[in-house]
Amino acid sequence: MEEQIIIFDGECNLCNGVVSWLLNRDSKQQFRYIPFQSPKGQALLTTHQFPKARLTTVILIKDCTAYTHSDGFLKILEQVPRFNTIAKLLQWVPLWVRDNVYNYASSQRLAWFGKSTSCNLSI
Repeated sequence: MEEQIIIFDGECNLCNGVVSWLLNRDSKQQFRYIPFQSPKGQALLTTHQFPKARLTTVILIKDCTAYTHSDGFLKILEQVPRFNTIAKLLQWVPLWVRDNVYNYASSQRLAWFGKSTSCNLSI
């Protein structure tokens, strides 16, 4: 299996919480977690042609393809035991609906959950 990389905002409390939740359920160690602020995260953003100054979406890099927004999140979730069925069902929701909800939550995440001065995870 090819390595799957999750690029996330290491200063976002929501993002750190989701990554911690995933780490507790990633028994197969199928994901590698990279904060976008790290040198490796910055290099991956450059390689996949994403802006480096600010991240507005989780990014899953799988099979040399970058998945973002609701597609990225659901592709991650479908690999988590007990949540894969929910993820597959949510994929039936039209992309524009999913991405509008995702983008709204993304735009509010720092106001709702706060920001750290650095990544809280020791990865």
